[in-house]
Amino acid sequence: MTVITQSRKSRLPVAICLLLPLVLTGCGGSELTCIPHDVLVHIGGETDVVLSLSGFNDSVEIYPLYEPASAAEKITNLGNLTLYGNPEGLNLSLTIHAVRGGHVTVYFNSTTPAINDDEAYVRVTIIHSEEVFYVCIAVGWIYFVAWSVSFYPQIYENFVRRCVVGLNLDYVVLNVLGHSVYGLFNLGLYWIPSVQLQYYEIHPMGVIPVQTNDVVFSVHATVFSILTAIQCIIYERGNQKVSPYTWAFIGASSGFIFFSTIAAVTYSITYLSLLYYCSYVKLLVTLIKYVPQAHMNYKRQSTVGYSIGGVLLDITGGLLSVLQMFLLAYNNDDWDSLFGDPTKFGLGLFSVMFDLLFIVQHYVLYRNNDPPPVYLPINRDDYLPIEDDRSTPSIMA
Repeated sequence: MTVITQSRKSRLPVAICLLLPLVLTGCGGSELTCIPHDVLVHIGGETDVVLSLSGFNDSVEIYPLYEPASAAEKITNLGNLTLYGNPEGLNLSLTIHAVRGGHVTVYFNSTTPAINDDEAYVRVTIIHSEEVFYVCIAVGWIYFVAWSVSFYPQIYENFVRRCVVGLNLDYVVLNVLGHSVYGLFNLGLYWIPSVQLQYYEIHPMGVIPVQTNDVVFSVHATVFSILTAIQCIIYERGNQKVSPYTWAFIGASSGFIFFSTIAAVTYSITYLSLLYYCSYVKLLVTLIKYVPQAHMNYKRQSTVGYSIGGVLLDITGGLLSVLQMFLLAYNNDDWDSLFGDPTKFGLGLFSVMFDLLFIVQHYVLYRNNDPPPVYLPINRDDYLPIEDDRSTPSIMA
């Protein structure tokens, strides 16, 4: 019994000696970081990043990992690294050589669990031309302004005419629904830290896909869509009503979001999933909202009451948006981002196609057509005909 006890006591100092270096290195908050996290480089060019190791006094192996799988075709391999820590910290400069356009993320993984390497990554954007890069930024702001201003002509025309006859009410209420849920998506991802944390859990090195201009646009669009709906309530609208099909769609969408909210509150799904569900509703609205207005123009054989100014601004924004997609695909040599995401690209073209239809209806098919008279009920058996010609002069007419 005595022998066993002495044996255990003799092993204790050895165990302490083995564990002490790990304890000492871990207590100092050992961390591996990469600065900066985002770099921009031309094809055939190079750029430098700095790996910084602090709180670790021993050697450590670093193994870079690359995403996507095609990263080896876009930048030269950095190879495995051996860093020798010291009490003052260590900074090591690395040169990244760009071979092809595109996006690459490099993760620098440490073989030592005591080192926190969560911030040891760099996102590399490789472009053909810096001029095209800035043109893309300018185009983005131009179509942002065009889409934002596109709400004004319809509101102005409604105000001057004091009438919304010719503006389809299904289109109006679907716009309110679509922009409202899109606003929820943007606001949630942009402002709620817990939602952002959920996003980063799925995309650890990703970038929040919502920028300031996205939030401003969605809030602006929601406010002016609601203002247009209020005009439809207070101004003359003839015998126009929201169709039962649209009410059914709005009810189903609202119910879907309501029950999804309950699921999020009860932790059955994440709040990030709830916001994505909102974005799916927005996509559905975009697919169907133009159909009632186009059909109404066809039935009336007229576009009086539906502002062509808003259509021209909308198609300007849509075409510039598609142009930006092509410019980005060319500049980043990343055509998969264009054709690999058919939803975004398809919806952009879908909106442009309907705008073109409205332009053809206004300037070609029904250019000189007078709209049919609208009969307004005075009493149960009496009707007053009014001429639906209260259109406003326009330089675009």
